[in-house]
Amino acid sequence: MADTRSCLRGGNRLRSGAVAAMLVGAAAVLCVAAAEPAPSPVPASAQESAAPADPGTAGEVTRVLRNQEAAWNSGDVEGFMRGYWNSPNLTFSSGGRVTRGWKETLDGFKTRYPDRTAMGRLTFDNLEVTALGSDAALVLGAWRLERDKPVGGVFSLVFRKIEGSWVIIHDHTSVKDE
Repeated sequence: MADTRSCLRGGNRLRSGAVAAMLVGAAAVLCVAAAEPAPSPVPASAQESAAPADPGTAGEVTRVLRNQEAAWNSGDVEGFMRGYWNSPNLTFSSGGRVTRGWKETLDGFKTRYPDRTAMGRLTFDNLEVTALGSDAALVLGAWRLERDKPVGGVFSLVFRKIEGSWVIIHDHTSVKDE
């Protein structure tokens, strides 16, 4: 501690100069970091209305979700699952449980939604797509199933671009208490 106090009081000019240079450098880094705007979510609805064939991340990821809606609403659970990573490493969290694997997730959907009546009509809304790099994105949104007893909730999805295709590698879905 004596060396540090000596340095700060100017007792050791070499050390005090080095400390001053480090402090100035750190301050410069902090100023640059503070000036850089934080990434903000881009609502997918804004992307859709601006450019339906948007080649950007938000447009591509949103297209996967719209394809999932269409498959689900036509009773095609396997088609709906095309939006997910076909891997044993896929994770799906819901109802306080974590399911691992594409096949296991498919089996869970088939068990919970055995027919078109149980499947209802699916809609995704309030989509916010945030790019996490050139090959990853986070999506926040709401889902709703219109059926005899409607149900809905919110979700967060992690997408990765794998072999040129955007797929969901993690899904965390919750049900809103109604």
